[in-house]
Amino acid sequence: MQAIRSILVVIEPSPDESLALRRAKVIAGVTQAHLHLLVCDKKHDHAEHLRELKDQLLGDGYSVTTEQAWNESLHETIVDVQQAEGCGLVVKQHFPDSPLKKALLTPEDWKLLRTCPTPVLLVKTAESWKDRVILAAIDVGNTDGEHRHLHNTIIDHGYDIASLAKAHLHVISAHPSPMLSSADPTFQLSETIEARYREQCKAFQAEFDIDDSHLHIAEGPADVLIPFMVHKLRAALIVIGTVARSGLSGALIGNTAEVVLDSVESDVLVLKPDEIMDHLEEVATGH
Repeated sequence: MQAIRSILVVIEPSPDESLALRRAKVIAGVTQAHLHLLVCDKKHDHAEHLRELKDQLLGDGYSVTTEQAWNESLHETIVDVQQAEGCGLVVKQHFPDSPLKKALLTPEDWKLLRTCPTPVLLVKTAESWKDRVILAAIDVGNTDGEHRHLHNTIIDHGYDIASLAKAHLHVISAHPSPMLSSADPTFQLSETIEARYREQCKAFQAEFDIDDSHLHIAEGPADVLIPFMVHKLRAALIVIGTVARSGLSGALIGNTAEVVLDSVESDVLVLKPDEIMDHLEEVATGH
């Protein structure tokens, strides 16, 4: 988070201060990142609104540029501008789709999560992160290199934001229910599954100073467990990974990050493994 030099802020063209801008200002205030404000609209001119925002932010000491653009769709416009400006983080307010619309169409924010080559922060509340819980969600059961690196990235970002916002970092990992048919006896009892998962958390617990009371390992599907823990801990932000590539595979699976998005009352920061970031970067630049 500290390394982010430039933040793309998707602005809703309304007189109220956008939740996305409010959150981006907090991050930029600590990291000194540049803010690039974007209104995605091809019909109306928002130059006056953007000029007022820019003057106000410059007056408050922020580094800021503005732009209005449109290219085919909302998510494509955002990714195009992110690429052109070299922004290391996209911040956007999340507006939930109706269940019917979601059944018929892939929501724009899901498309953004799948196609954007950088972390995306979807803002849902105006509440401060200070003194609240930042919850990092990882999948300890996946121990391949890509997932292990993603776990570290998720916890690293959670740790950074908790330090930045003077908040408290907690980590959650869901584990599967015991399977009597499993060839491995440790997967036949809940206690032994949990013990194995806790064992795998020891290294990052030591690295990021996370004691056992801040580590939550529980049985159940991640898309049910994560919203439950967000609610229980009153978390202000959930940091979660997605391995959905753009295209059919991601669409069919329905990623945990996407499912969780509408069922938590917190902001959601979505990260991807480096390999997928590189792949999406190539797709976005047409190389």
